Amino acid sequence: MIDRKNSYPKFAVVGHPNKGKSSIVSALAHDDSVQIGNTPGTTQVKRGFPLKVDGKIIYELFDTPGFQRARRILAWLEEHKPTSANKRADTIREFIYNFRDDERFRDEIELLEPIMNGAGIIYVVDASKPYGAEYEIEMEILRWTGQPSMAILNLIGDEDYREDWSRALGQYFRLVRTFNPLKAKFKNHIELLESIAQLKEDWTEQIKNAIEILKKFHNQKIDRTVEIIKDTTIKSLSYVYRHKIKSKTATKEEYRLASKHYRGELVKYERKLERDISEIWKHKNIERVDIPPLIDDVGLFSKESESIFGLSQKELILTGASAGAISGAGIDLAFSGGTFFLGTVIGSIVGGVSAMVGFDNLYNIKLLGKKIGKRELIVGPMKSANFPYVLLGRALYYASTLANRSHAIRDSLKLDDREFFIEKIIDNNMRKKLEKVHSKLREQKEPKEELLEEYREVILESFKKLI
Repeated sequence: MIDRKNSYPKFAVVGHPNKGKSSIVSALAHDDSVQIGNTPGTTQVKRGFPLKVDGKIIYELFDTPGFQRARRILAWLEEHKPTSANKRADTIREFIYNFRDDERFRDEIELLEPIMNGAGIIYVVDASKPYGAEYEIEMEILRWTGQPSMAILNLIGDEDYREDWSRALGQYFRLVRTFNPLKAKFKNHIELLESIAQLKEDWTEQIKNAIEILKKFHNQKIDRTVEIIKDTTIKSLSYVYRHKIKSKTATKEEYRLASKHYRGELVKYERKLERDISEIWKHKNIERVDIPPLIDDVGLFSKESESIFGLSQKELILTGASAGAISGAGIDLAFSGGTFFLGTVIGSIVGGVSAMVGFDNLYNIKLLGKKIGKRELIVGPMKSANFPYVLLGRALYYASTLANRSHAIRDSLKLDDREFFIEKIIDNNMRKKLEKVHSKLREQKEPKEELLEEYREVILESFKKLI
């Protein structure tokens, strides 16, 4: 029975050692603090991992040790076999009571206790290995508990023996499902929960509620991520660094330091975006190489970053031409069409050419002021037409990688995928909407609210394509 005082479903993830139990707990609990190792015996005591949303537990998973002496335990149970099947659970409790302090059966006691306290059973096998009859001993012990149970086929290796496993497991468990904790995405998580909801009538409504809560929470994480990407991009593109100087002209060193400070601030913005997104998607313990910003071996201000995450020369010219046509159309409107749309043509040509400003000439550096002591060295805003697409591309790549990353993965985060190109995500119409805002920022003008909302919708649509 479910503990009514803490009325939420509980599940014990059990099985043979080293079959991916801890990985499944980590993936389903969205918790990257679960200890995972490649050697048997990494998990030595049971530990509960509740999945919380807004401080409320919606279900709890127990990571347990693997079976070690299943044959001896089943022999003891058979010796004390009751006259009717409905008493078998009492025999399991008797075993736990008699051998609680016996080190020989410590692992089995640890995995059986949460089950006998009401947790459902999730039995995990590695279906990339051939089925073996020795697993039937473990499955028979679990059947004695009388608790609702399902089996998960985890493909750890390259071989696939799911058909054989399914035939055998179907005789012991109500449901058999495939679930790869290292590759599972949100939709796979939801599909598994929908299966679990069928195990016990008492759980159906609770699990369905949990699914709705998780879907809502997932959408909130998407919205928060998009908002951060939008705000960071706009803040980066409109940023201006001002440095007061006392002499008539700035020295080369002052120019260099001002430029360095300007770039450094943009890197800080990107770093903060990274931290915020990691927190949103609950990857607090993620390990990554700390240099350069975001993408290993691809700096924010490198040509390589521009070629991977920005627009191609062709797309950049088209984008600039579109932006030029937008501004040039104002000439036609002012003359009631008397220019025969010449303004649009001129605007397109100028826009396309100006878009070619690349990473060799990224931002403005001006020296303003007349009197000594009143001069300022001003760096920014960013004038490269491609730079905002580099920022967006890097942010979308990073955010989608974390959103799609299972919490069971323990490898360091390496963001060096050369297959990501923002051109594959945004179409011409989307670029036009983005460029309306980019052009305003280059002119140091405040974009209107409706333009910012369009901008956000483009980022949202792009992000959803990736997750």
